[in-house]
Amino acid sequence: MGAFVARWSLPTAIKGTRFLFADLRDKPHLVVWAMLGGMLWAVGNTLTIFAVRDVGLAIAFPLWNTNSLVGLLWGCLLFKELRGSRTRDWAQVLGGAAAIVIGAAVLAVATSERSGGAPHRAFVGIVAALGAGVLFGTMYIPYRKAYISGMNPLSLVTIFTFGEVITIVALGLVFYGSAGKLAVELHRARPMLFWPFVGGFCWVIGDLFQQYAAKYIGIGRGIPLSNTNQLWGLAWGALVFAEFDGLSNWGRVLIITGSLIMIAGAVSISLAEPPATELENWNAAMLRECRRYCLNADSVAAVVGGDDPLADIPHQRRWWEIAIMLAAFGVFVWLAFGTHAQHIKVSLPWMIVLTVGTFIPLVVVGTMLHRRTRFS
Repeated sequence: MGAFVARWSLPTAIKGTRFLFADLRDKPHLVVWAMLGGMLWAVGNTLTIFAVRDVGLAIAFPLWNTNSLVGLLWGCLLFKELRGSRTRDWAQVLGGAAAIVIGAAVLAVATSERSGGAPHRAFVGIVAALGAGVLFGTMYIPYRKAYISGMNPLSLVTIFTFGEVITIVALGLVFYGSAGKLAVELHRARPMLFWPFVGGFCWVIGDLFQQYAAKYIGIGRGIPLSNTNQLWGLAWGALVFAEFDGLSNWGRVLIITGSLIMIAGAVSISLAEPPATELENWNAAMLRECRRYCLNADSVAAVVGGDDPLADIPHQRRWWEIAIMLAAFGVFVWLAFGTHAQHIKVSLPWMIVLTVGTFIPLVVVGTMLHRRTRFS
């Protein structure tokens, strides 16, 4: 629900409903693809819950991070990513994606020492984690299809969230057996619902950057890079929550090794800029979509390049946009009341450092996107 609220309030705040409606009217065939993406995400996210329950986060996380390799495969097969690239570029992207997955696995081995306890129902958990990786990797097909057709990422996530919430509610009803039982479970969890709600809202902010990465550098490069989020989570766990106190020297060596492998993989992908021959294949994929759906190729090419003609629409605030913002804020306030503080020991200095470290790229990258593309 936190993701749901964020996905319709943030696009409204950034671009306004007039732009969003105009973009959706211009590409109505992509609405069903955006809904499909949300459905795939909801099922994949549900599988991660069962994977963590059965084998633990340390084992499940690197398994579903194989979505990098799945997304890279779909990008190559369906959208001509890496086609026409030099052997060096192939090696950098494939090697970098593999390094990120391997680094994640090394970190998992290191952190499993701290988790304790034997895995429960290991086979089911592993299958669930791998299934989540396949679904997350396949979810990027609607992303890329939308972006080479000229859809704005903010428009896509607005529709995406309806597919997401409809599916997750349906799964909840099936799991609990009835709406009454689901409501009882939510009521029981009421004292802590604020925290996962905030987590979902923050997750969407990061996901918006991932959407622009998928648009401008493709899913083969953008998704592996975004999977380095495990390093940031590791920093929070180690520095703020002291999760690795008492870890053996061997465990610390593994953490440093896994982190360096992931960083090397990210650097490798970052240096693999698409050459002109590959961009020609990207353009061919774009023209294929234009012919299939009778789109204006020149207009779509401008949007794909970051110069959306719809961005020139005057951004006049409407009364209902203010109402949307107030409604989103109201949900935060409502959930905050009655929420119990979670008594977890934290390092306040490190929390401040990492919080500032979060806002710096948020502001810098957000400003860069606005200046170069006006969030198109």
